[in-house]
Amino acid sequence: MRADVGIKEVQIIQWFVEPEARVEQFDKICEVQSDKAVTEPVDIVKITSRFDGVIKKLHYEPEDVAQVGKSDISPEDEAILAPPAEQAGSSSAPQQPQRAAEQARGQEDSSQVERDSATKGKHASLATPAVRGLLKELDVKITDVTGTGKDGRVMKEDVYKFVAVRKAETDVGPRAPATRQTSTADHAQLEKTITLTPVQSQMFKTMTRSLTIPHFLYADEIDVTVLSTLRRRLNAQAMNGEKLSYLHFIIKAVSLALEDFPLLNARVDAGNGEQAPKLVIREKHNVGIAMDTPQGLLVPNIKNVSSRSMLDIATECSRLQALAKDGKLSATDLTGGTITVSNIGSIGGTYVAPVLVQNEVAILGIGKARIIPAFDDQDRVIKKEVMNFSWSADHRVVDGATMARMAERVKVFVEGPGLMMARLR
Repeated sequence: MRADVGIKEVQIIQWFVEPEARVEQFDKICEVQSDKAVTEPVDIVKITSRFDGVIKKLHYEPEDVAQVGKSDISPEDEAILAPPAEQAGSSSAPQQPQRAAEQARGQEDSSQVERDSATKGKHASLATPAVRGLLKELDVKITDVTGTGKDGRVMKEDVYKFVAVRKAETDVGPRAPATRQTSTADHAQLEKTITLTPVQSQMFKTMTRSLTIPHFLYADEIDVTVLSTLRRRLNAQAMNGEKLSYLHFIIKAVSLALEDFPLLNARVDAGNGEQAPKLVIREKHNVGIAMDTPQGLLVPNIKNVSSRSMLDIATECSRLQALAKDGKLSATDLTGGTITVSNIGSIGGTYVAPVLVQNEVAILGIGKARIIPAFDDQDRVIKKEVMNFSWSADHRVVDGATMARMAERVKVFVEGPGLMMARLR
C-alpha cells in the first residue's frame, strides 16, 4: 500500500476490485483518505495497480485503517504478477521462441499505443476491466476511441458514444434516400353505414337544438359525509326493501330549492317574429333523470316531486329504470320534464359539463362520491366524502348569480339533510 510521503496510515473508503478479478497496470484498486482529511484537490486519493495480474485477497474492509508502506504482495504473488520477461527462468526451453514472438508483438502493440496516445492522451490505451470487457463485447478497438477520462483514459461513456456514432454513420452512409412503399396490408379504409335508431335520431335532433342555446357552467364540491351516514342508517332499517341512494336525496333537494328559485323550473317561449320571447313558469317539479339504456340516452322524469316522500322517489326511480332497461318507457314518462339531474358518477366520472334538455333552463350533473382528507374546525385531519355538482343553465334567461344561489341552496340541503327533512311535507 503506497501513499504520499509523510502519511503513515490511511483509511480505506471503497474498493474497485474483488478477489479473482483481473487487473492491469494503472487500473484503480481503491480510494483512501488520511487522518479523515482530504489529501488531493479532487477530494479523494485513488490507489492504482503496479502490476498486471489477478487479485488474490483483500486485506482490509471499507473504513479500515491500513499502514502505509506495508507490503500486501507475497513473494509468490510477485512471481505471479511479474511481467512474462521476469519469469523466463521458470519456463521450459521450447517455449522461448513463442515467448520471444509474443514479446515482439507486444513491442509492436506498444509502439502503436504510443502513437495513438500522442494525440489521445498519456493513458488513452488504458482502461478498467469493465471497460475492456465492454470493448470486447461491442467489438471496438480501444485505440479507435477518444477517451475523456484522466490523461485521456477511455471510459464506458466514451465507448457507448463511439458505438452510437459508428451506428449512425453506418445507417445513414450507404443507404439511398428511401421512398415509402405501399404495404400489402395497407388496404383502403372500409366503412359501414349504420342507420340511427329511433332513440338516437331523437337525441340527434334534441341535442342539436339544445346546443343552439348559450350555456354557462357552474360547479362546486359538496360534502356528503353526513348524508352518507344518514343513508346507511335508513337503509339498515328499510321496511319494504327499497334502498335510498344519493340520487334520491339530491332529487328532493333540487325540488325544495326550486320553491325559492322558480325561474329554474321555467321554460322559454321564444315567440315568433310578432311575439316577444317569454318565460313560462311551471308549478310542478317534474325532475328528469338521465339514464344510460340499451337503446341509448333517455330522460324519463318523476312527476310532481315536491309532493312525494323520499321512499316515493326511490320507488318511482326503480320503476323508470326497469322500464328503460326493457325499452318500455311510455310517452308520458318521457315528456313533461321541468329540470334534469344526470348522475354520471354512477358510471365513474368526477366532472361533467351537462347539456340542457329541450324546454328546460337548468340541468345538474353529479360526479362520483370519493373520500378525501380534510381539516375540521380544530385543524385535525379527518376523512370527508365529497361529490362534484356541475350545473348548466340557459344564459339567455338565467344569470350567474341566480344559478349560484340555487346551487348553494341545494348544497345546504345535501350537506345538512336534517334541514331537508324539516322541509318535507
